[in-house]
Amino acid sequence: MASTEQAVTEVVPHCTAADWDRIYALDEQALPSQSSAWTNAICVTGGYALKRRKYIFQDGTEAALCLFSKNHSITPFQIHRSPPAAWGFGGPISTRPLSSEHLRAILDDCARLPGAAMQIRPNPLVANIWSDAAAGSGWTALPRKAHVLDLQGGFEAVRNHGFLGRTRSHARKAERLGITVHSGSGAELVEEFDALFRLSILRWARKQNEFPWLASLRGQIRDPKKKFLEMARLCSDVVRIMIARKDGRAIAGIVVLYGNNAHYTRGAMDDQAVGNSGTNSLLQATAIKEACERNCRYYHMGESGESASLTAFKAQFGAVGHAYAEYFYEHLPVLSARKNIRTLGKKLIGFRDV
Repeated sequence: MASTEQAVTEVVPHCTAADWDRIYALDEQALPSQSSAWTNAICVTGGYALKRRKYIFQDGTEAALCLFSKNHSITPFQIHRSPPAAWGFGGPISTRPLSSEHLRAILDDCARLPGAAMQIRPNPLVANIWSDAAAGSGWTALPRKAHVLDLQGGFEAVRNHGFLGRTRSHARKAERLGITVHSGSGAELVEEFDALFRLSILRWARKQNEFPWLASLRGQIRDPKKKFLEMARLCSDVVRIMIARKDGRAIAGIVVLYGNNAHYTRGAMDDQAVGNSGTNSLLQATAIKEACERNCRYYHMGESGESASLTAFKAQFGAVGHAYAEYFYEHLPVLSARKNIRTLGKKLIGFRDV
């Protein structure tokens, strides 16, 4: 096998948007959080500057990587992210599947870029390639876990062979109770979802032994209503907000991104109103069916961490847990310091990952 140094024939520091879209269309595993529309939403809503780098390899493979840094940040202190926190999955897209050798060349290039640090959260389905590529390279791995549902065979196959029997029953129960699902990207749906989301933050805080005011503040910083409104406006072809209503009242909602694949990225509910109605099973079944109709191969269900309840919820639809890692490279120890402070803070309040 050729060495890493021989593998790259050209690095293009300013990949065009057209080139990015061409490579994205050819990447069967690309996620909607890597689309140009989503990238634009990150920059507009989050205040980020964007760099696109393209890599051309000897075997004809082309890859491209989006890197985000805060506007007006000073170069020696810049943190490059792919993508920023709370904006989904990133990493390179490519015209054909990357080998660990391809990826090692990309990581080596990124490590040479000026700035304080680099952070990449890749597609969980390529965890083994990343692990091989990053070994001994100076990149630090942060272990994570996410669940992914394989949609091969279409919705009937997924529902009949992936869903648990009780999950199918719960979805039918919700329909019998008159619960309806409304899907779109309009402002009304955003408003309904945001109200449910703020309510859910308080519920999660109680379960996790977190101060409600701190959880609310963190939610406003990470996911303000403006973010939901802007991403729906700017990414109307990518974002679907699905709201479940009972007697005209919004009781639960999810946000799903669609592209080459689908990504369930946010969920919220009024737990008192939902009760044991089966509403969440109906919402997920609706989103999974749409993913199949759009010819998505995978339905990503996002981070699960060590949460037993999240793992059980996602597994009931047939989603499989994938251990993977987020990677960072530091010239200055800014990311490792933040990680240590966050870990200490959780210990001090007795945070529980439920």
